[in-house]
Amino acid sequence: MAKRIFSQPGDHIETTAPVTVSRYRGFTRANHWVTAGSLIVLLLSGMALFHPALYFLTGLFGGGQVTRWLHPFVGVLLFFSFFILFLQLWRLNLPRAEDVTWVENIGDVLKGDEEKLPELGKYNAGQKFIFWAMSALIVVLIVSGVMVWEQYFPHLVSIPARRWAMLVHSLAAVAIILTFILHVYAAFWTRGTLRAMTRGTVTGGWAWKHHRKWLRELAGRERRGPAE
Repeated sequence: MAKRIFSQPGDHIETTAPVTVSRYRGFTRANHWVTAGSLIVLLLSGMALFHPALYFLTGLFGGGQVTRWLHPFVGVLLFFSFFILFLQLWRLNLPRAEDVTWVENIGDVLKGDEEKLPELGKYNAGQKFIFWAMSALIVVLIVSGVMVWEQYFPHLVSIPARRWAMLVHSLAAVAIILTFILHVYAAFWTRGTLRAMTRGTVTGGWAWKHHRKWLRELAGRERRGPAE
């Protein structure tokens, strides 16, 4: 079998009339939604604990005590869920030369004039930015979160260090919320993207327009010419 450069195991052309391309396996999709669900729970529970004015959000989880217990454990779930996702996706999210050109022509991306852009693999520079930003921020959150988790690690760090860790944790939380919002917005803005994480497939036209190198590799491996 030819070496995969732009695709993952499980990526393949499912049908040719019309062209349908398998983009994400069921395991990857489930892994993604566990990660997304964990982020949403952490967002709401974190906001509830952040300021008294938002304490009413603890009602979503059964009260303040449950929320204080739930938040760190869901944080651990997020870390391990994203780590599994990271192992599956990191290679295809490494920067490539065409990513620089894509960023330089971001205006054409926003106008939807992608014919002027270079052919891309499975992910564009924007998607890669989201991936690596999430990776870094989740590491910061888990490390700082453990430092302030007094129930299980009361003597791990000094009180001044715990205060700094709480500040870092809060800033990282704001950053990951903004990154998550950007990710969700991009998924809706680029029509057809959400289908990849719900049904696991995209149309041939979508793949040809947005990720042509990826489609070419799949078509070449199956000895079919890429079709729109």
